[in-house]
Amino acid sequence: MPIKFVQEKKKQKYLILVFVAVLLIIGIVLWFGFFKKEPSVSPVAFSVSLREIKIDFELLESSAFKELQPFGEISSFEEKTGRNNPFLPYGTRLEFEPEPET
Repeated sequence: MPIKFVQEKKKQKYLILVFVAVLLIIGIVLWFGFFKKEPSVSPVAFSVSLREIKIDFELLESSAFKELQPFGEISSFEEKTGRNNPFLPYGTRLEFEPEPET
């Protein structure tokens, strides 16, 4: 009977130590993750000089721009594209090749 009581007391002591350690770890994570104040940065460090944007619309009226011609319609690709099964290693063939489309 006394041995069982001592073992339970040791177990309880270890559980209390583990509980305190977990609380300490949670406290450290909360302190450094949420409650620690970030160092303030002066607004001068982030000031950016904004320049005025000027668009030269006279380019649209120039003769070089007016001489440009649009491309014609691009024809579709007529040749066979890719492999039947791109996941097969090279050098292997399908047992049943699909018939080519007409």
